[in-house]
Amino acid sequence: MVQTAPTSGVLSPNLSPDLPPDLSKDLASARQTLAREVEGLEALAQSLDDSFSRAIETIHRMKQKGRGRLIVAGIGKSGHIARKIAATLASTATPAYYIHPGEASHGDLGMITEDDVIIMLSYSGTNAELTDMILYAQRFHIPLIAMTGNAQSPLAVHSDHLLLLPKVAEACPNGLAPTTSTTQMMALGDCIAIALLERVGLTAEQFRVWHPGGKLGQKLRKVTDFMIKNSDLPLVSPKTLMSEALIVLSEKNLGSVIIIDDQHRLLGIITDGDLKRHMSPDLLQKPVMEIMNAHPRIISEDMLGVKALDLMIGDPSTPPITSLIVTTAEQKVVGLLRIQELLRAGLS
Repeated sequence: MVQTAPTSGVLSPNLSPDLPPDLSKDLASARQTLAREVEGLEALAQSLDDSFSRAIETIHRMKQKGRGRLIVAGIGKSGHIARKIAATLASTATPAYYIHPGEASHGDLGMITEDDVIIMLSYSGTNAELTDMILYAQRFHIPLIAMTGNAQSPLAVHSDHLLLLPKVAEACPNGLAPTTSTTQMMALGDCIAIALLERVGLTAEQFRVWHPGGKLGQKLRKVTDFMIKNSDLPLVSPKTLMSEALIVLSEKNLGSVIIIDDQHRLLGIITDGDLKRHMSPDLLQKPVMEIMNAHPRIISEDMLGVKALDLMIGDPSTPPITSLIVTTAEQKVVGLLRIQELLRAGLS
């Protein structure tokens, strides 16, 4: 009997022998398409040679000069892939943008400078719209990288670096719709972006510069972006009596007070839990030094917020740590991080 998911109604891909004929054919078609595209990617991996390395070196040298940009161009389906490649490059520290070859012939060539590098996508390499950009690159000695499946095409012949896509059948049964070939282009664009990223050793912190918004941007924010700091911190000296410390705790309303010395170095913390454990008739007359936890958990302000949240949650079977003290390498208190701030920012 055919089983369906109780809410979505999605058919299990493992039950194809029991499906109605048309649905079984759909699954078989999808698997065939993926198999052909995997073949295309495997062939691409085997085909890469020194031309790829030379192309990466050309782009890297351009970046080192600090002036040029990588111009990505293409027509039709290749154009859509080119836009995605340009977006990936721009987000991984390689200045890049897409130019439509047709628009380039009507004035947009002026956007391309002699400091730039051009990478042009066309599986056939024979599109008439590409001609003006190819000639422009030659005239001004702008390095041209070709991504094409035709080594004899004008694009390939006039390029400085040829990234030749291996001949593999399209997933389309008629061999017409660009499928396997565009998958190869997309993957090769990722190869370029990652190789360049690794050349400069781009870190997650640097990556955040180009991704300040959305979920990704939040996950790349540092502890310093979430922590409570400066005059909002509940700070007291070690000789402060608990009667005064409770006033600070109430005024700051952060569930704790932090004890520091005259150099602003951390000595300890008192939380609501510490108050309950030390409850006694003379509690208010005691100095905070007698009540505080002298070994609180600390973190650096440079730590990613998402990593701090992992520390605070820890083992899901135990209660989370609700606050962490943020200190410098010299143990000076610079902030207080509360789990509420991280959860409010959507880091969970």
